[in-house]
Amino acid sequence: MYNVKSLKAEEFIDDGEILSTIEYAEENKNNKELLEKILKKAEERKGLSHRDASVLLACEDEEINKKIYKLAEQIKKDFYGNRIVLFAPLYLSNYCVNGCVYCPYHAKNKDIPRKKMTQEEIEREVIALQDMGHKRLAIETGEDPVNNPIEYILESLKTIYSVKHKNGAIRRANVNIAATTVENYRKLKEAGIGTYILFQETYNKERYERLHPTGPKHNYAYHTEAMDRAMEGGIDDVGLGVLFGLSTYKYEFVGLLMHAEHLEAVHGVGPHTISVPRIRKANDIDPSAFKNGINDDTFCKIVACIRIAVPYTGMIVSTRESKEVRERVLHLGISQISGGSKTSVGGYDENDYTEEDSSQFDVTDTRALDEVMKWLMKIGYLPSFCTACYREGRTGERFMDICKSKQIQNFCHPNAIMTLKEYLEDYAKPETKAVGDKLIQKELETLESENVKKQTKENVEKIANGERDFRF
Repeated sequence: MYNVKSLKAEEFIDDGEILSTIEYAEENKNNKELLEKILKKAEERKGLSHRDASVLLACEDEEINKKIYKLAEQIKKDFYGNRIVLFAPLYLSNYCVNGCVYCPYHAKNKDIPRKKMTQEEIEREVIALQDMGHKRLAIETGEDPVNNPIEYILESLKTIYSVKHKNGAIRRANVNIAATTVENYRKLKEAGIGTYILFQETYNKERYERLHPTGPKHNYAYHTEAMDRAMEGGIDDVGLGVLFGLSTYKYEFVGLLMHAEHLEAVHGVGPHTISVPRIRKANDIDPSAFKNGINDDTFCKIVACIRIAVPYTGMIVSTRESKEVRERVLHLGISQISGGSKTSVGGYDENDYTEEDSSQFDVTDTRALDEVMKWLMKIGYLPSFCTACYREGRTGERFMDICKSKQIQNFCHPNAIMTLKEYLEDYAKPETKAVGDKLIQKELETLESENVKKQTKENVEKIANGERDFRF
């Protein structure tokens, strides 16, 4: 029986409720009166239920769909402006004991080279990432209690935060590791992580168990309830996601929003981020073997409907997607992207690079970070390496309260300008710097508070003269 406040996975992600929602959406996908009513509700910027959002996703009316895309773009602008936050994944180890059939790290794969970085290798990787200009990372490992215990993760985080090369520093490390205990989540919180990220992969329990035939990840309930344990352990910023292509996209869409509603109902705050990866080719993985793949148009519609349903939540798209697709979804709600990414263990430092492919998936957008930066600015976005909210304690419910009141722009926009200036001074190629400096002058004039504008201009000048790390 569906119960949004239950702490049991099969009750807050109830299969019957999902199937009923999909049926309801199918019955009403051409009900123009209802569709207009749902859009009217969405215009209040307070989000939509999983049932209402599913009707919009199912809609086939071109006129209504245009309104959906237009509203999604406007909501993104209202809460996040034209800022796009940049990050990079850092793979520490690809040892894994699970049998996930969609991931090349699965335990039975004897073809992929296994590697676990030493702390010295991690330090070199972090220096390479800092020399690109990155300030925030997403830490990734396979699940292996022997090779990748929580102590290894904690030690690695300490190393990552300790590296200061030239003007570089990693100011926020998000962590994407397997579901674990409340005690371990407390340790991660004490280590100063940013967001704890865990993709559900699929919310369809039957499908989930078939896709995870062996290993601890086979336990659907333990995995699905991980975010509740993380929040119990004091982590107030968590990131959800599914791997589109494993089950039907309509099922995953409903499950994802039900999970967000559950976190809001139980903990008073929903997910900090939602990621929308699609299955991609990898070492021994053929995406065509999975029959639920979605095309680009459907992918864009999903992004737009998630943005309308959870207007305050950050949305992430990685280098799994092409430049063209990423540009489309930037307009529809995406607020964070990776850039210059490597999905192999030891992929950034040239001294550690090997021809052996240890990557988790093939990267589609292979451009260097500087190319991504220049591209974003040329199409009207303000790239940001801001980590101020995390370091000032504006996380969890406090962040959401500020975001819902639209006051977040008084912090994020000037912080984005200042972190962009740092990038331009320290890492940008001449052409990128010229584009960026011009953009900064334009963005400074958009700041509404005269005091904030004055202080930001002064700080931009100080950055040009060699000072670093200003934040509101």
